[in-house]
Amino acid sequence: MKKNEDTRILIIEDERHIAEGLKLNLGFQGYVVRIALDGIAGLQEWKSWQPDLIVLDLMLPGIDGVSVLRNIRLEDERIPILVLSAKTAPDDKVQCFSFGVDDYLQKPFNLDEFLLRIERLLKRVSWNRSSDGVEEGEPAFGGFYDFGKNRIDFTLSVAYCNDEKINLTEQEIKLIKLFIANRGKPLSRKKLLEIGWGYTGKTETRTVDNFIVRFRKYFEENPKKPKFFKSLRSVGYIFNHEDESE
Repeated sequence: MKKNEDTRILIIEDERHIAEGLKLNLGFQGYVVRIALDGIAGLQEWKSWQPDLIVLDLMLPGIDGVSVLRNIRLEDERIPILVLSAKTAPDDKVQCFSFGVDDYLQKPFNLDEFLLRIERLLKRVSWNRSSDGVEEGEPAFGGFYDFGKNRIDFTLSVAYCNDEKINLTEQEIKLIKLFIANRGKPLSRKKLLEIGWGYTGKTETRTVDNFIVRFRKYFEENPKKPKFFKSLRSVGYIFNHEDESE
């Protein structure tokens, strides 16, 4: 396990007084701490700074905490994430755990309990790395995924389809993971932009549509009559694992 002074903690919290208080107390424990006051800034800090643990509020301006959580989990399934939220409904907790959060603490909270939970999460991730031999930075979403006549190798970022080998970009891989994680469920353009790119709902762009056109060229036998990446009028898109055409 890293020494505290080598451990980076990112706090994504829009209430500045709470964020500053957490930073101060975590600093007393020797941790290196940064603050992001909204979801967009949080994603930017996560990518550029590469923290060892994230403390995440759910009710954030710009992009909500659940979308931030889902965006991170598309690329990193191992970084420990502690949700710190005033939301107390069981459904909120269940949703967060289903999307890969490691711990959930309600506001108002006890500071000593918070610090102990941080310590336990960091110890747990250290034990997991030492026991399974996976180094930091190694992608956790590895292996193959097959649908129709297509195969995706997430380890090499390669797709095999229609007797062709296609090198996939980082963003293509991320979006494919998002569709696979939600197979059979409608995804709006707004949600795809929030989770996949970290864009706010106010952004007007055809980015998603352009990627869908690309995916249909890769994976569909007839791109004009897609079987897997289907459009839902006035909603967005849905990914079907199997051929569900009539």
